[in-house]
Amino acid sequence: MAQRERGASSRTSARSRRLPPAAQSGESARAGRPGRATDVRDDRPPAVDLRALRDKVRRLVEPAIIDAGLDLDDIVLTRAGRRIVVRVTVDGDAGVGHDELSEVSHDISAVLDEAEQRHGELTPGSYTLEVSSPGVDRPLTLPRHWRRNTDRLVKVTTTDGDTLTGRIVGSDDSAATLDVDGDPREVAYAEVAKALVQVEFNRKPSHQES
Repeated sequence: MAQRERGASSRTSARSRRLPPAAQSGESARAGRPGRATDVRDDRPPAVDLRALRDKVRRLVEPAIIDAGLDLDDIVLTRAGRRIVVRVTVDGDAGVGHDELSEVSHDISAVLDEAEQRHGELTPGSYTLEVSSPGVDRPLTLPRHWRRNTDRLVKVTTTDGDTLTGRIVGSDDSAATLDVDGDPREVAYAEVAKALVQVEFNRKPSHQES
């Protein structure tokens, strides 16, 4: 995962908008209104529509991710106190290496900075940007997930509640073929409730991966 605070560089990109001086020093920012004492603390997080913000961030960053030859796998926004954490997951046919992750993190951060310069702040408060590649615990939900995990062992739970475990030997836009104890089994994506790659500690890489 890449995290970078503004003004710092590291593999992990978390980028946050600069807070007011009081908040940067660890104090609570104070706001005063006419007729009210100015030392009253307001720790309530600023109101924001996370779903609308997620859609906005997607529209902004997806072109940069595609230009980098990668796919936008997911965007998740969560609150962390008064801060919003924006988690962007990217993926590629050959995975995402350290250098690629650092570069695309820089590109995404630059796009968001430019959007703020042109149109104003993305959020009413500060936010942190985290960019990462998917882990093995990422559910297979799209055809490209199945394709990129060819030859991997996967556990599938169907919409009927049945479960089966097999190795992915092929896939297309509508279904995947699993080798289940030597027997081929076609599984339509529409019939899949959940599918997870299984960790194999002694697994030998296939010719495709070597």
